[in-house]
Amino acid sequence: MSNNLVFMFSGQGSQYVGMGKELDENYPAAREVLDRADEIMDFDLKDMIFNGPEDELNNTKNTQPAIYTVSAMIKAVLNEKGLQASAAAGHSLGEYSALYAAGVLAFEDGLKLVRRRGELMDQADPEGKGTMAAVIGLEDQIVEEICADLDGICQVANYNSPGQVVISGEVDAVKKAEEILEEKGAKRVIPLSVSGAFHSPLMEPAKKELKNTIEAVEFNDAQLPLIANVTANYVKNSQEIKDALIEQLNSSVRWVETINRFKEDGYENFVEVGPGRVLKGLMRRIDRSLNAYNVEDEKSLNKTLKKI
Repeated sequence: MSNNLVFMFSGQGSQYVGMGKELDENYPAAREVLDRADEIMDFDLKDMIFNGPEDELNNTKNTQPAIYTVSAMIKAVLNEKGLQASAAAGHSLGEYSALYAAGVLAFEDGLKLVRRRGELMDQADPEGKGTMAAVIGLEDQIVEEICADLDGICQVANYNSPGQVVISGEVDAVKKAEEILEEKGAKRVIPLSVSGAFHSPLMEPAKKELKNTIEAVEFNDAQLPLIANVTANYVKNSQEIKDALIEQLNSSVRWVETINRFKEDGYENFVEVGPGRVLKGLMRRIDRSLNAYNVEDEKSLNKTLKKI
């Protein structure tokens, strides 16, 4: 049933108040995951996920453990229903969920890591020097060249789909990039409401601290084919995975290359495991010949189970 099936794990921005609630109410396997997470966290994670307030859930130090936990809840239900991943990848934050799915990280260790990652990212830019923007309708190379020519820090943070990238860097540099990108024919340039310039050199202070945290955690070799954001190549060795995860914080997420690599290796069925349908939507723009599904609640679960 689950042969040739890639689990893709959602990243930050997919969260919403009430995510995972139906699964918690209807599936003991999901409830068990959330209860475990709630015991580990130093705040009422369950209440925040189900009841908000939204602005607290959207704070990156809370968002990251919330999405990680809901993704693990959904994975538990899928496994119970007989769907096992043949391979895994995650978008940015979602890479930690992918590591859990691939047997690299214990659930508890992954949860503590994403909580710390969120805290460090929240602290990395206290003066609000950094920001991000989505760029739609230009070739990657044009965006890269414009960023490279700017004074100040600005680089491509996410290669999400053909004609859709996210840039990240210093506020003034990103604003200047927005003007030039529109002049060069971008269909839209959308400033993002974020608390920092993620996947850019402005994350360097957070990266140093995160490196220490990651190095102190036990990682196993991957038990499934696993593709890293930073290289869009397979990683298996535990130290290699640690190195890629550390680099990820201030490097680009190569999502298009990741999906294309899976396709080259014969994978045809992809399930987005986590809140929202962002990755499923990107799949349609990357390659419509691939089968993309998502599971986030009872309705999407039943729909996916019928189709796979």
